[in-house]
Parts: sequence; structure tokens; C-alpha cells
Amino acid sequence: MRKLKYVSALAGLTLAGFFVQTSTASTVYVGNCPNGNHAITIQQGINAAAPGGTVDVCPGTYYEQLSINKNLTLIGIANGSADSAIILPPAGGLAQNGSDIFGDPVAAQIFVQGASVTVSHLTVDATGNNLAGCGGPTLEGIYFQNSSGKITDNVVRNQYQTDFTDYGGCQNGLAINVESVTNSNSVTISDNFVQAYQKNGITATGAATGPGSDGPTVAITANQIVGLAATALNWPGGAAENGVQVGFGAKGTVTSNTVNDNIWFADTNTQPYNAASGILVYASTGITISLNNVGSAQFGITADSDPTYGPGDDTTIKSNKVQGTQIFDAIDVCSNSNTVTSNTIYGSTESAIHLDDSCGSGNNNTASGNIINGACAGVLLGTGSGNTSTPNTFINVGSTTLAGDTCTPGPSGDAFQKSSANSTSNHPVLRPSPYKPNKAR
Repeated sequence: MRKLKYVSALAGLTLAGFFVQTSTASTVYVGNCPNGNHAITIQQGINAAAPGGTVDVCPGTYYEQLSINKNLTLIGIANGSADSAIILPPAGGLAQNGSDIFGDPVAAQIFVQGASVTVSHLTVDATGNNLAGCGGPTLEGIYFQNSSGKITDNVVRNQYQTDFTDYGGCQNGLAINVESVTNSNSVTISDNFVQAYQKNGITATGAATGPGSDGPTVAITANQIVGLAATALNWPGGAAENGVQVGFGAKGTVTSNTVNDNIWFADTNTQPYNAASGILVYASTGITISLNNVGSAQFGITADSDPTYGPGDDTTIKSNKVQGTQIFDAIDVCSNSNTVTSNTIYGSTESAIHLDDSCGSGNNNTASGNIINGACAGVLLGTGSGNTSTPNTFINVGSTTLAGDTCTPGPSGDAFQKSSANSTSNHPVLRPSPYKPNKAR
């Protein structure tokens, strides 16, 4: 039998402010279930929970910003037919409640710092955050800093600034973010529904100190991730969204996710702007990307090196489905020693696979065993050395393989090409846009 964490100080009086802690209890209840006297706010429950304990959140709406700095499980629970614990910003909006690993201000709805924590079965919604302009703190839904644990079975939505429809150019708004300055932290991010974010859906970031940087190890698995593209196309500016980003020294796997609608309104095939991507590896090595379904992005899946922050080498991109890539390439590897194999690619405005050399690298890559239907080019070969591009299956492509880094879509090219259909797209300057404070903003 689980003991209640709180007991009423005075029977019959209002619950708020009349709780005392019982240090032996393993579980704290928040809200109106089950019968008994419980914490009124989630933060009260977190503060009172014993290290290693559990905070059970009853169905309801909670207007809070949460901070967690001890090991615990924070979980939404059902009560009868109700099964929705919703966290919204306080009445005045979100305020800075910390700084990220780079020292930049953060306004996170759930901020986990230096602990091992599970966050599960919660809806984290940033509607009413009242953050505006590009000079304020980074908006984040669930933020793990130098922490380990699990982020599973949550809904994280509407992670965009209140003024996004009027001034959307800020590269801000991270639905789920995991950052660490060491390689000792491990986080599983699984079975979440992530929808409507300004910058990134799921982000894993390391110390960004150059080649060999440390960072968290993440397993990003079986999440459903939907960007703002359908709406953002009608808004000025927008932001260069990424569905999933693993970068700046972070490690791990991206497996069995569905990622759709990552578009930056400002991009055309001739403008020198950064682009949106479904899954982006940026200055991280040894990442495995497998069994994902990626649709409607400007780059589908890409692995990039950076001369300052380090290589994006040794990425395995295997058995993914990529469809409806708009403006650029379905799979782009702008780094070394990557393996692109057994992917199924439908409808790429430019190439299905680009062995890209515009990041100062592009050697010893393998692209084989892929099925490609509908592309300007099946494989763009770049100018690197030691690359292998056979065998692949090509259907309805302008060229099966094509030397160099450019491709000219025909008259039936994608509607989002947004310039003359016969213009040569010299896009090596149009890289996917990573999130890092003061870099892309």
C-alpha cells in the first residue's frame, strides 16, 4: 500500500499551504485523485518527494513552470475515464528559469537539472507563453540538462513564441531538448507526440567544443513528430525547423520515428539561406538513423560536418522511408565515411541521395541498396574521393547518377521549388539549419 506524501495540517481548511512532509513516503499525489489530501501544484509535489520517489499527477490543467533537481518519476495518472494532465504556462507567461549549457537564458516548462528523472504521460503545451522577439530566453517544453532518464508517452505541443505569426524569424522553440557537457548522461526519448514547434521537435546537444566533443547519449525511438509547415507557409519569416537534431558531440540512435512537415517558408532553390530538415546530424559522429518515416521536409535526412564544431562522420542511414522532399535532397551526407543503404525514397525535388562535399568533406561514403522513385537525380556524386554509389534501383529519375553537386529539376519539379522550374539549383550554400544559441538565431 502506497502512503500519501502529504497530510492535512488542519482538517476542514483549504488544502493550499497546509501540507507537511512525511519523509518515508515513496509517492506524492497532485490534484484531486485518489481520495485524500494532496498537493495542489505539481511543484509542491516535486519539492516534497523523497529522492527516488514518484509524483503522480491527477488529470487536470496545471499553470506552472517546473524545476527538478533530484531523482524521481513524474507521471500523469488516470482517474476514472479522465487521463489527461496538462501543463500550461502561468497566467503571466513563461519566465527565465535557468540557463543552458552555453550560458544562454532558458524559459522551460519542465527543467530537469543534474538528476535521473522519468517524465511520462503528461501534456506539455506552451500556449500563452508570452515570449516575443529574438532577444529573450529560449522557449523549451521538456529540457534535460546534464541529466539522465526517460521522456516517454508525452504530448509536447505549441512550442512557438506568442508573436510567431507576426515575427517568426527567431530560431527559437524546442519541444524536447537534452543537453550535456559530458558523455556520462543517457536519455531515452520514446513514444511521444511532438507537434507545432518553432525550431526543433527533439534535440540532443553536446558541449560543442570541436572534434571529439562530449555530449549525451540518446535513444530517440518511436516518436510522432509534426512540424508547423502547413501553417507556417502562410506566415512571414518562419523558422528553419528540424524534426530531430543530434549535434555538437551528442551520440546515439534515431529509430522508428515518423517525422513530417519541416519547412522554412523563406527558402527557395537559389537563395543563400539555411533550410529545414526532417532528421539532422550536425557535428556528431557515429549516429545510427534507421527505420524512420520522413515526409515533407526541405532536406529529408542529412549528416553535416562543421569546421568549428567537428565532424558529422560515420553516420549509418539505413532502412528509412523518405518521401516528398521539397526543394533539396532526400538524403544528404556532407561528411565522411557514411553508409546510406536499404532506404526507400519517393519524390525528391533534387537528388534522392547527395554525396555532398560543400562542408569541406565528402569522402569514403557508400550509397547502395536503395530504391529511388522520382528524383531529379538518383545519386549526386559530389567531387569527393572513395565514394561508392552502386548498386541502387532507380525508377523515374532524371539521371541515375550525376557528377557534381547540382541538379536541374524538370518542368514537373516540386511545387515548393519556388523559382523557375528550369533554374539550376546550386544549393551547397543552403545547409540544414542547426539549433545552437547565438548561431542560427
